[in-house]
Amino acid sequence: MQKLVFEKPLVKGIIKSRPNRFIFQVEINGKIEKCHCPSTGQIASISFEDVPCLLSESDNKERKTKFTVEAISLDNKNYIGINQTKANHYVEFFLKTNQLNRMFSKINEIKREVKFANSRIDFKINDKDYLEVKTPLKDIPSESHLNYLKRKTEFVSFDRLVKHFTDISKSINRGSRAIFLMCYIYEAKRFAVPKENKNKEIVNAAKKANIAGVENWQINLKIDSEGISLLDYFKLNLF
Repeated sequence: MQKLVFEKPLVKGIIKSRPNRFIFQVEINGKIEKCHCPSTGQIASISFEDVPCLLSESDNKERKTKFTVEAISLDNKNYIGINQTKANHYVEFFLKTNQLNRMFSKINEIKREVKFANSRIDFKINDKDYLEVKTPLKDIPSESHLNYLKRKTEFVSFDRLVKHFTDISKSINRGSRAIFLMCYIYEAKRFAVPKENKNKEIVNAAKKANIAGVENWQINLKIDSEGISLLDYFKLNLF
């Protein structure tokens, strides 16, 4: 397995707090630094107090924050990647190095951010197949963590995801494929639709997409200070 190696190794730190959606206060080498949070939504269900993390360091002197939190650890041993904007870059690497050949046996061309209908699809493969990547962070397993917080409210705006399901379904024609790839930057369990799912709109959209021929896959990646490794990937049979 070929590993995606970072240009510079990630730095270890301890998250002391998350004062807002965009910022983490992180202790790095005994000093508190204001660091960029790459995901503005909910990350797991914990309060961020004394949580180990890995950070990338920027050389851009114009940035307001020198560091970005790339991963967190809930067990003081393994790390969970939280930079959703980097997920497509990771997936592209494993596509280009032919490490996802069960998904695509042969790749001649990869296009990024391709416009289709009313959406932009993450990848167009071989000028005919579409691949959309989703990196969920809200449901990171955290019930056993010391800082676990039971959420009182649910995020209910799913318009963009429903639109993606609808549009990617339209991309399927004779000889083409459309894939939704659930990307976890940790060793996640096989995804299954919860039996009691409050997000009926998403489930209905996903079912319609499945009937239209959209495939569901999952990829598990591993992040450490040196880079990204492929753990496993497989097709999901959700319905």
